[in-house]
Amino acid sequence: MILSLILFRYIFKINFEKEIEELDNLDTSKLTEAQMFSLVINNPAVFGKTISAAKALIDKEFVISRVQHIKDGTLEIAHPETLLNEGDKVLVVSNLQSINTIEALLGNLIEMNQKDWAKLDAELISRRIIITKPEINGKTIGNLKFRTHYGINITRVNRAGLDLVGDPKLQLQLGDRLTVVGSESSISNIEKLLGNSLKRLREPNLISIFIGIALGMLLGSIPFMIPGIPQPVKLGLAGGPLIVSILVSKFGPRYKLVTYTTMSANLMLREIGIALFLACVGLEAGKDFVQTIVGGGYVWIGYGAIITILPLMIVGTIGRLVFKINYFTLMGLISGSMTDPPALSFANATAGNDMPAVSYATVYPLTMFLRVITAQILILLFV
Repeated sequence: MILSLILFRYIFKINFEKEIEELDNLDTSKLTEAQMFSLVINNPAVFGKTISAAKALIDKEFVISRVQHIKDGTLEIAHPETLLNEGDKVLVVSNLQSINTIEALLGNLIEMNQKDWAKLDAELISRRIIITKPEINGKTIGNLKFRTHYGINITRVNRAGLDLVGDPKLQLQLGDRLTVVGSESSISNIEKLLGNSLKRLREPNLISIFIGIALGMLLGSIPFMIPGIPQPVKLGLAGGPLIVSILVSKFGPRYKLVTYTTMSANLMLREIGIALFLACVGLEAGKDFVQTIVGGGYVWIGYGAIITILPLMIVGTIGRLVFKINYFTLMGLISGSMTDPPALSFANATAGNDMPAVSYATVYPLTMFLRVITAQILILLFV
């Protein structure tokens, strides 16, 4: 696996600087990441309308954080019932994909940054608050009614380093960092509601992890009958936990399962898992390795090399030449297609970014499921 990744680098004459530049150009997260814009209201269609009525006119995610009224120059935190009038200035949080539509609805973009807004009213402050209370996990911003009950605005939600628009439909998770705008007293109340305690985030949620493992082992032991095959097929210890982890990620909040893990703990589990995996492989195969080679095992090693390298070279060549896949993405895709953790570690170390891990995670679940099922089907059919 690792040799194949190295061969690709030299066969296609990979230039890391060009690959990184290409990734930056193709990075769609920049288009969906939350950005702040200032607009002046000049569309007659929204004159005298409330913010909630204006938002109902288009199907785009955006938040109006603050409004400066042209008549008296007052600044207020935007509420659903705040009226928009001609000449009012608004601070909008949205993404680059939506800003043109929002501009067409509300008015023209103006040069006015967040510092200018802060100067208008010293009573309003902006602060980042971390969700550390498990009971908030899985609830949407709309369900919590921050504006109605506390008089504050949530403009952005930072999750895993990415800023998301604070849309009412956005489901909150433990560890999210909310950018909150409001008065000092209101923000103090929100801190009590959300937790904002870094100490609580450092405590790992081991219960959810072990519940997932237990349910995964249970699912993996259940036999499934496939028409035409005399023996039942099982997902096994690999496929069962994999399927359960996907389901817990999606539906866990409904059943009060908190799956948040700190990045340091996540990396520690990954490295320990890879180390134990390689150790078990070595202990199992190492004792008879030399004897097997001398006794003709080199032939099987040759077959294994062909079976491994040939499909990888074919898929990698098609991916690079036909589909123009970035080299870093291709490394993760190939590693995931072989469910090879050591190859992923090599790819991550070579790339110096998260792209191999992202593409690995994309193909790994399906590949692992197919490997578990296909191996059993082959045994039942040909043995």
